[in-house]
Amino acid sequence: MSTRITNREVARIFATVADLLQLKGENIHRVLAYRRAAETVADLPRDLYAVRDEGTLTDLPYIGATLAEKIEELLETGELDFFNRLAEEVPIGLVEVMDVPGMGPKRAAQFWQELGITSIDALREAAEAGKLRELPGMGEKSEANILQGIELLSRRTDRLLLGDALPLATGLLDRLLEATGETQGEVAGSLRRRRPTIGDVDLLIASENPEPIMDAFAGMPEVASIHGKGSTKTSVELHSGQQVDLRVLPPDRWGTLLVYFTGSADHNVHLRELALKQGLSLNEHAFTPVAGDGPEILCATEEAVYAQLGMAWIPPELREDTGEIEAALAGTLPDLITLDDMRGDLQCHTTWSDGKTTVLEMAQAAQALGYDYLLITDHSHGLGIVQGLTLDDIDGQRAEIDAANEALAGQITVLHGVEVEIKADGALDYNDETLAKFDIVQASLHVSLRQPREQVTARMVNAIRNPYVRIIGHPRGLLLGEREPADLDMDAVFEAAREHDVALEINANPHRLDLDGPHARRAVELGVKLTISTDAHRPAEFHNMPYGVATARRGWVTASSVVNTWPLQDVLAWAKGRR
Repeated sequence: MSTRITNREVARIFATVADLLQLKGENIHRVLAYRRAAETVADLPRDLYAVRDEGTLTDLPYIGATLAEKIEELLETGELDFFNRLAEEVPIGLVEVMDVPGMGPKRAAQFWQELGITSIDALREAAEAGKLRELPGMGEKSEANILQGIELLSRRTDRLLLGDALPLATGLLDRLLEATGETQGEVAGSLRRRRPTIGDVDLLIASENPEPIMDAFAGMPEVASIHGKGSTKTSVELHSGQQVDLRVLPPDRWGTLLVYFTGSADHNVHLRELALKQGLSLNEHAFTPVAGDGPEILCATEEAVYAQLGMAWIPPELREDTGEIEAALAGTLPDLITLDDMRGDLQCHTTWSDGKTTVLEMAQAAQALGYDYLLITDHSHGLGIVQGLTLDDIDGQRAEIDAANEALAGQITVLHGVEVEIKADGALDYNDETLAKFDIVQASLHVSLRQPREQVTARMVNAIRNPYVRIIGHPRGLLLGEREPADLDMDAVFEAAREHDVALEINANPHRLDLDGPHARRAVELGVKLTISTDAHRPAEFHNMPYGVATARRGWVTASSVVNTWPLQDVLAWAKGRR
């Protein structure tokens, strides 16, 4: 038998088969079959060999008899004959070419068939030599976009999105605590600081008896391999390929453990400098006299660590050494916004554009979360890919919203809004007479994000100046790991938003988190209002709100700066203020 193959490798092979089939122009349903199988295997928390041995491969989602046979072949031989035959027909390097942002299978196949391009290096060379622009459907601008996409691809990493990493980490930790009977545990590192993307996952547990915890951790079904196992640290790789580290120290050292492994590195260096001024060294175990002439100072809580250094506890989201230590020493830390402060959601979508459920169903889901109001913001019709609201649709949607409000009988108020497109020429998708029909108008950039700075900034500022626009959605157009933000002059955007009293959105979708923390902080410092909204397209996505709140906290944002922490009457009064 060949070397034991991992879940991750099986998923990669299936995903590559899907890409090769797509490059060949095969039936889309066949492509999707392999794509969904790849996702099933990638997300599987158990070893495929164990599932195979139980005879339950076909019980997995999207795994029928044919795909189960191919999994069996991979588990037994480490290879897939079907994959090898496909790779002889279609150059495997084209799969990487398809990873270039904006590159589809038809375009990749065209470059291969007409120019013999089968790698990213060859694609770059052809673009730099001006060869692509001569092909049908191409031009100088398309060629430049491809070069920009190659540059973006080179900067991609294997980091997890916050929205993927946090459920993974908390799920592992909760089950580990339950299995061992321990009660004190926490996720740490950049995940606890709620950075938008995460590298390795760090878990911490306080216990006097670490060995059973380490055994339970190493034996979890998600674990594919153990990289190291000791009395205070165990490091594993999951079947997904994700590395997870677990550290265990006694409860009387919990405070220093948690501070140290939460970070950031710069924050910790600053804390150690303060400790040295007291004649102490600081690490994950304790404060220790530098001269070695006294006992350790143990800290069972983080509050005790910061108190020893003469300051209040600092929220993890702020620990980036960007002034939080000075503020803590001066007693001027902000009272950060919390999830409990949120009274409504000011961006969501329904079946009137690209949402998946009705107005009433979205409103009922928002009401179940305790919100007082919900703004429906389906796309305007100009964003053709989502089949948004035509002019004839607007009154019909208003009638549906009125019916939902009647059915909900005051439990929550549904507001009629729109996400109006800021078009490539800077105009809005609707005229002012049409915009006046909505309770609140949000404007967003979705197209022509690669325009030069002056042009894309002028588009944004023009939208902000419109008297009916009250919110700018996901202002920079960022998609984490997929699309760079628009090259906006953010100082000009902030100044226009402040002058015209337009709020900028922190979009809580984990793929966006835009505005990010540093930009949100700058906006608030300049007197700009914010909103935090989920951009939900289905009820489950309302649960992304904590990611938006965490992003705001990273930006030192307080509740008073966020419009949808206000009572409904204040929101409506503000919304009508410029008309």
